[in-house]
Amino acid sequence: MKHVIALDVGGTGMKAALVGADGTLLHEARRATGRERGPEAVVESILSFAADLRAYGEEHLGESAQAAGVAVPGIVDAENGIAVYASNLGWRDVPMRRLLGERLGGVPVALGHDVRTGGLAEGRIGAGKGADRFLFIPLGTGIAGAIGIAGTIEAGAHGYAGEIGHIVVRPDGPDCGCGQRGCLETLASASAVTRAWAAASGDPTADAADCAKAVESGDPVALEVWRNAVDALAAGLVTALTLLDPRMLIIGGGLAEAGETLFTPLRAAVEERVTFQKLPHIVPAALGDTAGCLGAGLLAWDLLDTEVSA
Repeated sequence: MKHVIALDVGGTGMKAALVGADGTLLHEARRATGRERGPEAVVESILSFAADLRAYGEEHLGESAQAAGVAVPGIVDAENGIAVYASNLGWRDVPMRRLLGERLGGVPVALGHDVRTGGLAEGRIGAGKGADRFLFIPLGTGIAGAIGIAGTIEAGAHGYAGEIGHIVVRPDGPDCGCGQRGCLETLASASAVTRAWAAASGDPTADAADCAKAVESGDPVALEVWRNAVDALAAGLVTALTLLDPRMLIIGGGLAEAGETLFTPLRAAVEERVTFQKLPHIVPAALGDTAGCLGAGLLAWDLLDTEVSA
């Protein structure tokens, strides 16, 4: 059965699948990234995982994978197949496409940025299916974005498009690792809410999910923490929709798991701020933590289609 290898590399874990031509997941697997062993060991783990997936396909599906797609975090040069930099994995200038191609016997390999790859999947087969313009924003440890245009993701001139987490929404706000102050991700990411709620509740083990539960129970301190995060998020989203005019905002990541505890006040806060702008639909992501892996499969099939038409 014809299939491709799809691999989504995260800071702590890797999700993988063998994906059929119609998008069917023929086999799924997960492994630890093992970043504590260092960047070279992480790269070897990725290559070994991909090789094992290829062997599984040969044994159980009757043939080798026709291509592979891999999504990685950090700065990615997708055109040249290089994983340029990832702070959480410690690597720099890894020629990922070449290394994977060699390990997989010369099959074509597509490399993508994890958030943009997840956005590709959400746009084609997830919450954004049928939308000609959308913005996918996962609210996790940080905040990033993927700009969807007619079934593709806009990477920008240098591969940095969609970094909505570094829009400054509070100029006097907390320091950000990027060197600015008051960036959106310092105030409205899941990790930002975790920090704020741990401090406000006096419980150093409390996290964003605990804050959401406290909000649902009407805790006034939690409501204030949540309101501050939603207010900052709405400010960032209005800046984004002013620039991009998307038809849909797709919100994912850990914070979106709060459901309407997040979406009801967020929709209201965005609506309060728009003036001349058209209000987009604001919806939860549909694919969860499988988006990156599914998107990697789409990249691989797209690569094959490109080669056939070339």
